[in-house]
Amino acid sequence: MDGLKTATAAPLLDRLSVLSDPVRPRVLLLLEAHELTVTELCAVLQLPQSTMSRHLKALADSGWIASRAEGTRHLYALAPDGRTPAAAQLWALVKEEVAGSVAAKQDAHRLDGILAERQSRSREFFASSAGQWDRMREELFGTRFHLTALLGLLDADWVVGDLGCGTGQVSAAVAPFVRQVVAVDDSPEMLDAARSRLASVEHVEVKRGTLEALPIADATLDAAIAMLVLHHLPEPGKALADMARVLKPGGRLLVTDMLPHDRDSYRQQMGHVWLGFSEPQVTRALETAGFTGVRIVPLPADAAAKGPALFVATARRSTS
Repeated sequence: MDGLKTATAAPLLDRLSVLSDPVRPRVLLLLEAHELTVTELCAVLQLPQSTMSRHLKALADSGWIASRAEGTRHLYALAPDGRTPAAAQLWALVKEEVAGSVAAKQDAHRLDGILAERQSRSREFFASSAGQWDRMREELFGTRFHLTALLGLLDADWVVGDLGCGTGQVSAAVAPFVRQVVAVDDSPEMLDAARSRLASVEHVEVKRGTLEALPIADATLDAAIAMLVLHHLPEPGKALADMARVLKPGGRLLVTDMLPHDRDSYRQQMGHVWLGFSEPQVTRALETAGFTGVRIVPLPADAAAKGPALFVATARRSTS
């Protein structure tokens, strides 16, 4: 109902006078439950548009109803904040009188048809567009909006660590949804890129440090993210243990990395120390580091991706 426009509240007797026309209480009864357009109200009350527009103007001028624009049409509803307590009592009395009338029951029956038609139009669209829906949605909103929206599930009070932050892509995505992000990396060049990317992003602290000795105090983080970093570390287990240290008891860890692969060239080309990790390896390393509730899920393959398959592992720091 945001964006509703309501007229200045009229004196009570004027409001009562407006309702003396028997059509107008029926209009209010409909608009109390649903936002409706002029065309829909005309269909329900079986009135020409000129007559309906006159009734709506009288109700709006007296503060009974409000309207909002949606594209090229206007939607009408009972005014959310334009009624005084006395006017609310008046409407309760009028509503009780009108709701049981034959005319109001006929209106309700026709309204059911209008609402069913709305639903039918929506269903027809999806029935005809199902095969193209993904493409249409991506053209309208991009390919990643749904993944970004899922970050809204994060607790707004959390402090989150982006450990091995690289150029700050994850920090930039997470920061709008939490209280603070602590971004850590050991590469000065990566940190320069991260600071540039995060310059306009609020509540992100960028720090230089190794993952095996994080520059973060004990039990600081509510959650930590290690995105494609473990395979670069000589001692992943040591890094996981330090991640447990900086997490609060019960804090959550999310690790994304590569499943085992045979691309040995990555060692020279990209400085990889490990050629991926198996599920038993990850589970054992996390549990040894002090995590519980380990869950590992292979990520769906991206048809456009050229790298090895990935997994995501989640776990909690032990509370004992």
